[in-house]
Amino acid sequence: MVISLPAMSWAEGERVDIARFSQGDLSEWQKKAFVGETRYALENSDGQLALRADSSAAASGRYREVSVDLDKTPILHWRWKVGNILTGNDERTRAGDDYPARVYVVFSGGVMFWRTRAINYVWSNKQPVGSSWPNAFTSNAHMIAIESGSDRAGQWISERRDVRADYRRAFGEEPGQADAVAIMTDTDNAGGRATAWYGDIWFTEK
Repeated sequence: MVISLPAMSWAEGERVDIARFSQGDLSEWQKKAFVGETRYALENSDGQLALRADSSAAASGRYREVSVDLDKTPILHWRWKVGNILTGNDERTRAGDDYPARVYVVFSGGVMFWRTRAINYVWSNKQPVGSSWPNAFTSNAHMIAIESGSDRAGQWISERRDVRADYRRAFGEEPGQADAVAIMTDTDNAGGRATAWYGDIWFTEK
């Protein structure tokens, strides 16, 4: 099922809310487990309600099916914080494809289900901020390092990305609509431990 979210008017124009964790709202967020179970729970962190993730040699996430017209609202905003980074893993390899925090946008491909693609915004252990690479398991997922290293661990960071532009650079074509947004803290490949917090997520037109 694809859920169409009502757009909200605000000072900067059109806005589409994806996650309202600060309001304690987990409605329409579903579970997706790959290996083991990363634990997710609402928690007050530094005076704000957020979704905490604790992962130990596990990879499971939360996702929300949602139809987002990137021609109208291409800019993705989110807030996140990590308690630690993962060390010693090469994220460009299958054995090291782990991240303390990631936010990703999924494109289903419609009837061409084999073309399902994803843009992954990750907190890397050592890849330079702004660098990008194909996922180690599939060329249909593209990784982009938004934060890197431990300098800003323990701090709430606000991020914004032009998803439409990132998709064009990654796949060389127009993205169409986004069909889901997901979050995941995963440590299954290298067997590490990580804790992260996810704040609200939304799209705007600029």
